[in-house]
Amino acid sequence: MTATQQYWLMKSEPDECSIDDALAAPQRTVPWTGVRNYQASNFMRDAMHIGDGVLFYHSSCPEPGIAGIARVASGVKPDPTQFEPDSPYFDPKSKADDPRWLLLDVQALRKTRLLGLPELRTVPALAGMRLLQRGNRLSITPVTAEEWAVIEGLLR
Repeated sequence: MTATQQYWLMKSEPDECSIDDALAAPQRTVPWTGVRNYQASNFMRDAMHIGDGVLFYHSSCPEPGIAGIARVASGVKPDPTQFEPDSPYFDPKSKADDPRWLLLDVQALRKTRLLGLPELRTVPALAGMRLLQRGNRLSITPVTAEEWAVIEGLLR
């Protein structure tokens, strides 16, 4: 861990990309496509760096929760799905010479037990975690070093 390392929670629907999919991918690395929220995209562009820690979170499924540990494996680059007319992430306003949407690669490090919202809510040290705040729906959120340490402890 470096002094500048940061931590993130990144949500993915397991039907699109699960921790198992990421672990089975070449070099265990997957492109994080489909981010269409400007705040989440700005986190990727402005704040996320290679080596940052990632909590791989399964969302929009019967049992949402942290399903694995990963790391940011690349800098940002244009998300090709914005240019694919058959993609649910197609954006007709995006141009190849001026892309609106970015992605970065995420490398899965390990699958964990599922750490769901009900359990996370019982931990006083996580009360301020952005994921647990009412109305939070961002697909990428920052995690503090303290929150990361608590979660690592829960996963041991």
